[in-house]
Order: sequence, then structure tokens, then C-alpha cells
Amino acid sequence: MTKTPDYDGPILEIDKLSISFFTRLREIPAVMDFSVRVQPGEAVGLVGESGCGKSTVALGVMQDLGKNGKIVGGSIKFKGRDLGEMSDDELRDIRGNEIAMIYQEPMASLNPAMKIGKQLMEVPMIHEGVDQKEAYARALEVVTDVKLPDPKRMLDSFPHQLSGGQQQRIVIAMALMSKPSLLILDEPTTALDVTVEAAVVELVKDLGKKYGTSMLFISHNLGLVLETCDRLCVMYSGEAVERGSIADVFDNMQHPYTQALFRSIPLPGADKNARPLVAIPGNFPLPHERPPGCNFGPRCDYFEEGRCDVGDIPMEDIEGFERHSTRCLKYKEIDWNAPITVGEQKEKAEVGKVVLKMDNLKKYYEVAASALFSSGEKKVVKANETLSFEARESETLAIVGESGCGKSTFAKVLMGLETATDGQILLDNKNIEQTPIQARDTKTVADVQMVFQNPFDTLNPSMTVGRQIMRALEIFGIGDSEAARRKRMLELLDLVKLPRAFADRMPRQLSGGQKQRVGIARAFAGGARIVVADEPVSALDVSVQAAVTDLLMEIQREEKTTLLFISHDLSIVRYLSDRVMVMYLGHVVEMGSTDQVFAPPYHPYTEALLSAVPIADTSIEKEHIVLEGDIPSAMNPPPGCPFQTRCRWKSEVPGGLCEKELPPVRHLAEGHQVKCHLADDILERMNPVIKVAAE
Repeated sequence: MTKTPDYDGPILEIDKLSISFFTRLREIPAVMDFSVRVQPGEAVGLVGESGCGKSTVALGVMQDLGKNGKIVGGSIKFKGRDLGEMSDDELRDIRGNEIAMIYQEPMASLNPAMKIGKQLMEVPMIHEGVDQKEAYARALEVVTDVKLPDPKRMLDSFPHQLSGGQQQRIVIAMALMSKPSLLILDEPTTALDVTVEAAVVELVKDLGKKYGTSMLFISHNLGLVLETCDRLCVMYSGEAVERGSIADVFDNMQHPYTQALFRSIPLPGADKNARPLVAIPGNFPLPHERPPGCNFGPRCDYFEEGRCDVGDIPMEDIEGFERHSTRCLKYKEIDWNAPITVGEQKEKAEVGKVVLKMDNLKKYYEVAASALFSSGEKKVVKANETLSFEARESETLAIVGESGCGKSTFAKVLMGLETATDGQILLDNKNIEQTPIQARDTKTVADVQMVFQNPFDTLNPSMTVGRQIMRALEIFGIGDSEAARRKRMLELLDLVKLPRAFADRMPRQLSGGQKQRVGIARAFAGGARIVVADEPVSALDVSVQAAVTDLLMEIQREEKTTLLFISHDLSIVRYLSDRVMVMYLGHVVEMGSTDQVFAPPYHPYTEALLSAVPIADTSIEKEHIVLEGDIPSAMNPPPGCPFQTRCRWKSEVPGGLCEKELPPVRHLAEGHQVKCHLADDILERMNPVIKVAAE
């Protein structure tokens, strides 16, 4: 199979594309009048909320729309040739060879029963007919390119033996095996930790340059697009609403939806009391219920009846800007620099007495050393090591760290789903660390509640929303009759800003953000005093995130709740937490007020975490720190400091102390502690990781 000879026009040219899916009832238009171009060596970002048609465009390019999907208008040209007019054989040659795609979930692209090396070697053997020896040499080269440790061992491993970040790198290696001209990345880092995400993004950029690959990068994370792409296209409800270079769209936006998106992201400087985020009002329209005229009209601040809701609205080029266009009739009349009408300023709730105190909490698990045979030697997994902190009434304490650091284990012990190995947890001065949930009294259960990461898993699909909340009230012994409980349930729906009519809906009729609100209503049903929010917004779109975090804050102010907010998204943590606790491999490595933790001196791990967070602001300069290697296993932690295997400051500590001794907890200032061997003068020399660039 030979590659298409050199072609100097756009690699990908999508022109007025419309894609529909056909059901027995109706035609559902998923993408309409969509145009975008990707030039050779260029990375174009496709941004929008879930359901806006980003992935449908990618599947259209791959000509993989299934039985029900059909291109009903427009064309997709790859290197000047129309993909829609190619035979199956021609398409088969192009897919995987000239156009490669990387999906969100790495395991969807890997065969669990086949070694990594064999899966990689298949690509050039099938597409280019090379022999085994050359295919192996190539596989070894790309695995080295994607910076995986011990490449030969990697090729000899099965997918399940690798971490999520390693699996995603293998998928990237596989996509690059045949040096494609176009790489489509569909949310390739959503399931990864921020530090791994930063490394993968860095990798994709470097490899794009090395191989001269053009990229279509699909994401809902504007910060990530800023760091990886040259140009971007913003989509809303099946249409492109704004296209332009990164600088054009970020600094000179010309569409109300783009503006609304930016207002709902916690950029540095947002403050939950003084400068709260502004959520986009209303909901995303369903594909068969789109409004007339502008799709964004019903949610737009600048909507004008009789003008914005009439006829089709075309994409229009903006005068004076090359390749910057918008789908808005009023873009010339809007004052884009007008100061944002600040959401109402909130009074900061007074932080009250200590409600929860954790003292030297340890949680160890015993597991069989061999996965196949449970007898024989046991190994101990130290999930939590001497955790100590206290949380007060009306306070938000954020718990931050990569997956596997022990955040969720500590939440399980607090909830009573697990019991502690050692140490104590005091709730109102009463020990609860050894009381499993079934032995806790109703009040303790009602007092400590949890909002989970995935709202889909926590609701009963066969029970109405109202019934589920009333059941929680029944369990907590609230209300002396069905009528009293129904009244309280409707009040709880008001509390989480859901229409009362939702009481009779089934979970499947709700969007992700609405389901998460039901989860919050249920958590607060018993008047919870402590709510553990485990990544409560990471599965939601940015505009919905703003509304849900705002809701949590508002309920906290009214109910004086203590909120333990578990997250790896530091921009949200910075926005809403009062204090932050950073965890690594079961240890608390840094703790302090939000201002203390986000300004130097840092623990070296906190520093790396801050550097890894993508920020959607062109005026921000970040110190560039990419962590090498993966988190060590809690079954086999490194000696000395748990972070020493990945620490860039280790050489500053004399005598190999980091590798021999666990660092002591040191107090740098009132309420600010770190677990680190670095000398005071070195800590004082640390520079801020995030700074606003001079104008």
C-alpha cells in the first residue's frame, strides 16, 4: 500500500457537512452546515459540550457512522479526495494508515488477550506488508518515542499489566506506527490524572512536530486546547459557532456562547464570594427540538426577538481578521469588552467549631502477593498513612492528589464502608473509626453523606426521582407521614434548583447535571453536617460544573455544612476551597489555606501538580514541570520519602536522605505544613508556578 503522493493543500477539508441519524420515528440532525480545514502540520481543536456533535464529526471523517448515521449534505475531503466517494477497499487503506484515531478509553482500542508488541507490529504488517523483524524494530522505536520505561518489557506485556496512562501511550504509539498524515484525538486524556495528562499532551505535541502530523483534537477542556492547538472551532448543538486562531478566539471572542463558556470556567482570579462563576442559564436543546434561528438564542444574553429566531444564520467572516468567523447576527453590535455583570456577591460564611477531627488515621489492606493463588505470603497495601487534620463547620477542605493516593480510601473509612487500621476519627468528639455503617445510628449516617463522581451509578433506574429522595427521608426518620415527606422532598428539589415536576421523572429522562443535583438533594435529605464530594463535577460539562459548584456553595452557606471536596482539578479547588490537603501515596505531603498552598514555597509534588493544570488564559505563564514515571504501587512503596522517585529537587538534599528517611512534618507558617527534607533556604527560593504575563 503506497501513501498518497505529497499534497500541498489542506490535509482535511470539511465543507458544509450535515450528518443525521435515522430512527423509526424521525431523522435526528446531529451535525449541520459544519465546515473546518486542517492545514499540513496544523493542530485544530474542536471544542464544545457533550452532545454538540464533536465525536460525530470525527466518525464522519472515519466514515464510521454505523447503520443509522448518514451524511446528508456537504463533503469531507482528505488530501483533496472526497472520502464519501471512495470504495470500501480505498477507505480500508486510508484508515489506520493515513488517518488514525485515538479514543477516550484506551482499553477500547487494545485487545486484552494479545501482547502489546504483537498489537503494534500488526499495523505496519497489514498496511505496508513489512516483515516481522522490521515491524518489531518499528514497534520498539515508537514505544521509546512515547517515553515508556523499559520498552522491551512493555512489548512483552499484556494491556492489563499497564496503568491507564501507559495504556493511553501505547494507543498513541499504535496510531503513530504508520506515520499518519492526520491524527484525530477524541478526548484522549479525560480518564487520566492531570500529571499524566500533562505528560501525554507534551508527548502528542512533540510527536506531531517529529512526524509532521496534522491533528484534529476534540476536547471540552479549553485549557488543554490552548496548550496543544494552533486554531480552534467552537461547536454548539451541531453547528460551528466560532472559528479562528487560539489568540483570536481566546482574546477577541465574537460569539456569545464562547463568552458564556469562558465565564463558567474557574480561571485564576475567580473567587466564590467576590467574583462567582456565571453558569449558562437553561439547558442544551435536544437535536429534534432545536429552536428556530440561532440554536443558542434561548440561553443568550443578547437575544433579540424577531431577529435572532428567524431563518438560518450563516457563518460570517470577521473583517480585519484572517480565518476568524462567527455564527452571530449581532456580533458587531455587542460590546465584547464590557465588564462582566458580576453574579451577586455572597457573604462568606463564618467558619464555626471543629466538627470532624482525624488523628493519625491508618488504613492498611492485606492482599495475596500472587493474584492467582490466595494462599501463601500476604502483602500489605498501606492506603492511608498517619492522616491527621480537622474540619470545621461551614468550611470547604479540598483533598487533592492523583488516583491511587488514598483519597477515596479515607472517604470510605469516614463513611463507615471500611474500618480504620489505627488512629481515630472524631465526629463531634465521638469516635466513629471502628463503627461500620450498618452499626452506626441513624443520626451519624445522616450526618456524614457523600456525593459521588458518577451520578449515573448512584440512582436507581427503576424508581422516580421523588421516590428516591423520599426513601432517603424515610431511612433518616424524617417526616411522620408520607405527605410530610413528600412536602420535604419538594423543598429539597427547590434547594437544588430542579423543577418540582421532576419528582415524577425517571433518572433516564435527566441530563448528567440534573442527575448530579438529585444526588446532592439526597445527600442533604437528612440535614447532613459533613458532605464528602468525591469528584462531583468531573463527569459534567464546564457550563454545568459552574452551576453545580455554585449550588454546593449556596447549600453550604444555608446549612452550615462542612464540605470535604475530593478532586484532582486544581482550578476548581482554587476557586471553592478554604483549605487544601495534598496527598501522595497515602501521605499528606502538604496542607494549608488555599492561598498558602497555591503560592511558593511548595512541596515539590504540589509544584508539579500546579504546573500540570491546563489554564484557559493566554495571559498566564506557567513554569513547565513534567513528572517522569508513574506513581509507585502502594503495595511496594519506595523507601524514604514516598515522592523521591519522581522529585526534581532530590539532588538538593545531601547524603541521600530522601531515599533513607521519611521526612518529618514541618510547619512553615501558621496552619501551613509540608512533609519534605528540603532546607528552608531552598524552599524560600521557589518561584511561583503560575504567573500572569506582563502586558
